[in-house]
Amino acid sequence: MKRFCKIVACCLCIGALCLGLFGCENNTGKIKIGVMQFGEFDALTNAYQGFVDGLKDAGYVDGENIVINYKSASSDPNNCPTIADTLINDGSELILAIATPSALAIKQKTSTIPVLITAVTDPADSDIVADNNVPGGNITGTSDLNPVAKQIELLTQILPEAKTVAVLYCSSEPNSKIQYDLAKAAIESQGLTCVEKTVSGIDEAPLAITSLKGTADAIYIPTDNTLADGMNAVTQAANSVQLPTIVGEKGMVMDGGLASYSLDYYELGKQTAQMAVEILNGADPSTMAIQYLDEAKLELVVNTETAAACGITIPESVLSQATVLSEK
Repeated sequence: MKRFCKIVACCLCIGALCLGLFGCENNTGKIKIGVMQFGEFDALTNAYQGFVDGLKDAGYVDGENIVINYKSASSDPNNCPTIADTLINDGSELILAIATPSALAIKQKTSTIPVLITAVTDPADSDIVADNNVPGGNITGTSDLNPVAKQIELLTQILPEAKTVAVLYCSSEPNSKIQYDLAKAAIESQGLTCVEKTVSGIDEAPLAITSLKGTADAIYIPTDNTLADGMNAVTQAANSVQLPTIVGEKGMVMDGGLASYSLDYYELGKQTAQMAVEILNGADPSTMAIQYLDEAKLELVVNTETAAACGITIPESVLSQATVLSEK
């Protein structure tokens, strides 16, 4: 009898361990959707909200027929692997990874659970999918590839006397390097000189920016997670030396960047939700091409407070087409 009890106890322990390692079976009847958002700044938050609202529009409502398990990595890549484990072990049937660090962490942890990504510039170049047209695995989603050439053209419209443009980005972000290459080509095609300026963390940004005084006439900052998350510090440093910043998206303008042709990350999230609905209805992510937001949905935004701080008069030809913002 004692031996039987020990065997039963041992089996119970093994069963508990397996549940802890592999997650609990979903007996709620609701679809479990895990979400890892890399940081809390506007672009990524808007993408998440668009995803939630897009699902709701399609009849998938959190708490009713789906359960969304949202986790934030607080802009720390070291948090991503643990969150990935949590979402997988909790039995997620679909996972949304917002931004490249989240997507890379999820990819390393599962090759079977369907995964959607968003706010990733070039998924193939970042080694998240095999090919943007035919991903070939369990991951697909939407890209936030910037209209970099159009943003550089905007720079020349606002700052026609500019001769040298610095491109500032975080050296540890592969998507920012992709955008640097695009920006360099666009800057040089305008007959301007491009200066590459990298930082390894936001704490290095103020000194990097002030060191550009007298070297550059303006700064271009792509949709870099590190700099977007610390945009207030970037703005303070740039304004102190009157270096105007053309930036990657609207949230960065709201945090003090001068201007942008911006993607609408909320709409990008909704587009990702449409892909989620297709997968939930049986579509195979391996054959679903990476999608891009229609350029017709770009928004021209300018920050007049920043213009004043930098001593810049924004041409009426730009202002007449722009949404005018001021800092939050």
